Amino acid sequence: MATFEQLAAEALEAPFCGWDFSWLAARSSSEPPPWSYRREVARRAANATAMLDMGTGGGERLSRLGLRPARTVATEGWPPNVPVAAGRLRPLGVAVVQDEGSADNMAEDPARGRLPFRDGAFDLITNRHEAFLAAEVSRVLAPGGTFVTQQIDCHAADDWYRLLGLPVPDQPGSWLPLAERQLRAAGLTVQRAVAGEERELFQDVAGVIYYLRAVSWAVPEYSFDRFAGRLRELHETPDAWPVVYRQRRFLVIATQGQLAG
Repeated sequence: MATFEQLAAEALEAPFCGWDFSWLAARSSSEPPPWSYRREVARRAANATAMLDMGTGGGERLSRLGLRPARTVATEGWPPNVPVAAGRLRPLGVAVVQDEGSADNMAEDPARGRLPFRDGAFDLITNRHEAFLAAEVSRVLAPGGTFVTQQIDCHAADDWYRLLGLPVPDQPGSWLPLAERQLRAAGLTVQRAVAGEERELFQDVAGVIYYLRAVSWAVPEYSFDRFAGRLRELHETPDAWPVVYRQRRFLVIATQGQLAG
């Protein structure tokens, strides 16, 4: 059995690029939420004429989409991800545009989040875990077009706080009602809104360390040096495994007009 030091060193040295978590495949398994974001996007992309993928990360998911419109564009706001996405998507004919991104939806800041596209440019806009300005989504969405978004809900990191022995931050129960209000106020029709959980099961401490390193904003107080003792204790507690991380999510599908998406 590998020692804590060996597993920690492996996790701290493992590569992480774009939004690629494939290194975790041998160390974790997932249980999806009660919907498939991939299927929701795929069936619409097959019939769309122009598509925008907001916050594409490294372009990993968009590149795996079987059918997409000839006119497909992706945006990405985090500078290190932009060349990664471009290198993956441009050979597929997908343009990548760097933009500043929207403020967090709960901040409701209309000064950020403008999309650098003409009115009604896309009949499909997809968004996975990216903040959005609803008025801008509405503006660039064509009549009859569809907006598909999966978002990280409040309390998504509670399990990490408990695991690390930190107090769980005080948050609203969910920001799904806010997202619906924002979209309706922007003139969109909410066709579907559903909340649920995605569960990730980690098999060893290397997986936990790697994930917390990659998603550093989930627990801003976290650093490996600060919590190495707690992580070692976790490693040495056989009954603690697998570690279950419940990720609260919600899905919203909205259209420009009354047509079903």
